[in-house]
Amino acid sequence: MASTRLDAGTPAPAFTLPDKDGTPVSLGDYAGQKVVLYFYPAASTPGCTTQACDFRDNLASLAGAGYQVLGISKDSGDALQTFAEEQNLTFPLLSDPELEVHHAYAAYGEKSMYGKTVTGVIRSTFVVDEHGTLEHALYNVKATGHVASLRKKLGLD
Repeated sequence: MASTRLDAGTPAPAFTLPDKDGTPVSLGDYAGQKVVLYFYPAASTPGCTTQACDFRDNLASLAGAGYQVLGISKDSGDALQTFAEEQNLTFPLLSDPELEVHHAYAAYGEKSMYGKTVTGVIRSTFVVDEHGTLEHALYNVKATGHVASLRKKLGLD
């Protein structure tokens, strides 16, 4: 099932997902705030750990500029709990095991991995403005250096 990629200027799809503790978190909870929403393939894997720690290390400056960070994966709450504890991640990690939100954001589908076409989570980042509109829709981002690149796009460097 191919999802249509989202573009800047379109409304961000609404969602409610459980966080690592099972508490429901909705995009609507952040109405009036800017949100960096990023999708990653799997907690506690090398690339995803690098990316999560990069967000963690830049959290204060992103928050200072008015951005909240939310990470979404297909991992269970238990896996997210372990990941957050091991890496000292203080931003919400949300569980989407049915991939409904991944599909809504076109963050799941065909991708190239080691020269082969596979179906899986497409590492993606979305910036949602205060009005719930996508400011940036970034697909196939790299785990390493992505937050620095995002900071440049947001004018934070």
